[in-house]
Amino acid sequence: MADLPTTPDKAQLLDLAERVAREAGELLLAGADDLRVDVTTKTSGTDMVSEMDRASEALIVKGILAERPDDAILGEETGSRDGTSGVRWVIDPLDGTTNYLYRHPIWAVSVGVEVDGEVVAGVVASPGLQETFSAVRGGGAWLNGDRIAVSDARDLAGALIGTGFGYVAERRALQAAVLPHLLPAVRDIRRNGVASLDLCWVACGRLDGYFEAGGQPWDVAAGLLIASEAGARSSGLDGGAVAPESLMVATPGVADALFALLTRSGAVNPLKTGD
Repeated sequence: MADLPTTPDKAQLLDLAERVAREAGELLLAGADDLRVDVTTKTSGTDMVSEMDRASEALIVKGILAERPDDAILGEETGSRDGTSGVRWVIDPLDGTTNYLYRHPIWAVSVGVEVDGEVVAGVVASPGLQETFSAVRGGGAWLNGDRIAVSDARDLAGALIGTGFGYVAERRALQAAVLPHLLPAVRDIRRNGVASLDLCWVACGRLDGYFEAGGQPWDVAAGLLIASEAGARSSGLDGGAVAPESLMVATPGVADALFALLTRSGAVNPLKTGD
């Protein structure tokens, strides 16, 4: 009689995600002295990719497949690899490449793990800040082993809001046009250039909300789970389901007011211009 398939253990998946993210972070830190070697662009002249992005992803993929050879993988640099186990790893090997290349310390390695299409574990490692965020579905969110939760902000006028911009000029112009509506209505705006960390910063209260149009699955797979497990609410910018290309994440006390403001400000409009 054939063995029945077993549900993967979330804690074991998280452990592997943490290990490969840590190893990739160490690789990236070690390569920081040769940052501008073999830098090319992808979707536009501002969308940079370095040999370190590719080396980080290769290390992560090798580490995963050494232990779970039947899993699927979706990586930013190498694309999609099919699997047969029902588990898929969604990898951003270097989120914040521009920051990394300019020696800004805010960049991250993001590893999310899906089981049958649902993210069940996620890690966002920030080696430059010596911080690692993690979560398992139903188990809460953590920063360097300490439990985290979203802020208790309730007044949008006192909320610190993060956002991000696309790489194509037309979309950037549309996204910039939203800011004059937001700035008078909130405490301030932050743009770190690292979506995975922005979501984690909502999770730990460094931001009260975050929104962006035009992201990719690897940008948000781990961070969305971490924010959700920390108590954040999320939705699509159009009011529908949250998705990488259309998301708003916020502490519950300002979520409704932030969504209404984004709607009035035309934040959904950049979705009409593809990257």
